[in-house]
Amino acid sequence: MIAAAEGSVSIRNPRDRENIVKFDPHLVKAPFLLRCGALLADYVLLVSVPALSLVVSRSMGNDGAKLLNSDLSNIGWFIAVLLGFANFILLPMFAGQTVGKILTGLEIVNIDGTSTPAVKIILRQTFGYLLTAASFGLGFFISALNSNGRSLHDYLAGTIVIYANKRPL
Repeated sequence: MIAAAEGSVSIRNPRDRENIVKFDPHLVKAPFLLRCGALLADYVLLVSVPALSLVVSRSMGNDGAKLLNSDLSNIGWFIAVLLGFANFILLPMFAGQTVGKILTGLEIVNIDGTSTPAVKIILRQTFGYLLTAASFGLGFFISALNSNGRSLHDYLAGTIVIYANKRPL
């Protein structure tokens, strides 16, 4: 019985998060092209719904102005708006990732590497993206030019996008 106790191994709960001492998120920052890939995946997901609804509406015989004002087209746009809200606001609030970031292994975290609170995510994903869009995308391209890989919306919210599948050295 004593021998069994000496050879026992403690089992940790897989839901427990490990605290990494001296974690530097800049070592695992997301590469610019991978961030572009995540954004492209989000865009394709968002645009595919109304495009598919237009194709289906066209195959049902609608044409011209009737095609754009059909109920099926309106439903497609409504679903796209709901999907956009879920993908760009709700999913990052709860998972720290959009669908594109999930596919590419990226994650939005605080500048110190901790999980980002919902208020910061909402600020980043709404006001931050609006500022980035107002700068004609230059706010996004900042991440390609600086050494820490942060965009305008990351600076605004105090976040950084990391390549979550990459292990620090």
